[in-house]
Amino acid sequence: MGEDGMIGLEGRVTGTVGPGLVGEVIVRIRGGAEAFLAHPAHGTGRLAVGTVVTVVEYLPPRTVYVMAAYDN
Repeated sequence: MGEDGMIGLEGRVTGTVGPGLVGEVIVRIRGGAEAFLAHPAHGTGRLAVGTVVTVVEYLPPRTVYVMAAYDN
């Protein structure tokens, strides 16, 4: 899947994402769900386990930058 296909997809944090941390998110893709290493998008703070996120950048093959999909 190319970069354009990943950007905008939603996922759920399964390992805390935050500045200085490499977290994990599960993203529904290709008819299933896959895990990706995750970093916070610039200006985004810590994202706790369970937070719904949106992919804003994709670095093949398994790294994404994410931000919260909804305001709290």
